[in-house]
Amino acid sequence: MAMGRGKCMKLVMFISFFFIGLLISGGTASTTHLVGGSQGWDISVSYTAWADKRSFAAGDTLVFNYQAGAHNVVPVNVAGYRSCKASAANLAKAMSTGNDKFTVKKGANYFICSYAGHCSAGMKIKVNAN
Repeated sequence: MAMGRGKCMKLVMFISFFFIGLLISGGTASTTHLVGGSQGWDISVSYTAWADKRSFAAGDTLVFNYQAGAHNVVPVNVAGYRSCKASAANLAKAMSTGNDKFTVKKGANYFICSYAGHCSAGMKIKVNAN
């Protein structure tokens, strides 16, 4: 059965608006960032230097790879980042699988390893996302 002229025009308009919406939004997909690159989440990496070389956007994924049981990843606020201390509420969000994934939010995102001495040895990262 043939599509009527009115229905055909509505379909063309819908498809046009869909593609215009994609163009306006940038049509960009989120990026996955392997924190620390091939070295992963470890005391030996400068995460400030690593993050400074990259651009992050809200919706991107941070992947923290490490040997399970050796570290953890705790999302914290700026105070927790600076002091290397996680509150009980932050610790409830800690991950320790060795392949932990976090979605980046717009603005500053802070993560630390809460194992004794690890954060103060450099296992903390601040990621600024647009």
